[in-house]
Amino acid sequence: MLANYVEITKPRLSIVVVFSSIAGYFLGAETYDWLTIVLLCIGGYFLVGSSNVFNQIIERDRDALMKRTMNRPIPTGRIAVNHAWVFGLTMALTGVYLLYLINWPTAFFGALSIVLYAAVYTPLKTRTPLCVFVGAFPGAIPYMLGWVAASGSFGIEPGTLFMLQFFWQFPHFWAIGWMLESDYKAGGFKMLPTGAADKGTAVQIVLYTIWTIAVSLIPAFGVTGSLYMTLWSAALVLLLGLWFLYYSIKLFRERTNAVARKLMLVSVSYITLIQIIYVVDKFIR
Repeated sequence: MLANYVEITKPRLSIVVVFSSIAGYFLGAETYDWLTIVLLCIGGYFLVGSSNVFNQIIERDRDALMKRTMNRPIPTGRIAVNHAWVFGLTMALTGVYLLYLINWPTAFFGALSIVLYAAVYTPLKTRTPLCVFVGAFPGAIPYMLGWVAASGSFGIEPGTLFMLQFFWQFPHFWAIGWMLESDYKAGGFKMLPTGAADKGTAVQIVLYTIWTIAVSLIPAFGVTGSLYMTLWSAALVLLLGLWFLYYSIKLFRERTNAVARKLMLVSVSYITLIQIIYVVDKFIR
């Protein structure tokens, strides 16, 4: 039973999200407080986990229609819906409280991410492809949340981190939508911008990848306050961006599920390595 409850928090996804928050914290902090880091890790995991729980409660009937999700604990009845609600609400309230112990802006943005993800993005997934645009807002909050946890305020620096992760999500989630097109259609989800895995969607993936690369290089020009990086790090960021772009263009040319899957994996590696480079650059310059 414990394993079922852990499963509905989507631990791998939640850990990746928490990692981005910690990266943001190290970028924004002048001195490092381990209690804040612990609160950010646990509170952040609880918030992401609760969002995933609410998502699976709302989508339980549609999850039962898709091969990828039909064996999840809620559709199979291994966890009752009312129990899932209690679990999700407990995690959400605890997570917000833990972030409030850091500072109120961190708690505010954390709570906002839950509301946007569960109450806005999730219902829109069956109505319009614009759901990805809406979902990109809560998806981009964790990276900037770490900076806000460190500084207690929102400014150009966390705004830049937010913008980077915001635009990155479009090629990432459209690659997933492409790869799982038939499964999403079975569940009634509208995840691709044109409604299909076609040339139009591939063009938009390429364009948003280019925009993501452009945003990732902004700190190198000294226009983002205390968030900046050296030219050597910018060169590495550019190389990673070209790697990302290569697979976006490859998908445009070949338009296969195999390339879409490769692009999805590359996108995850890209954003993780970008965050590491940003942090390492701060420590070595």
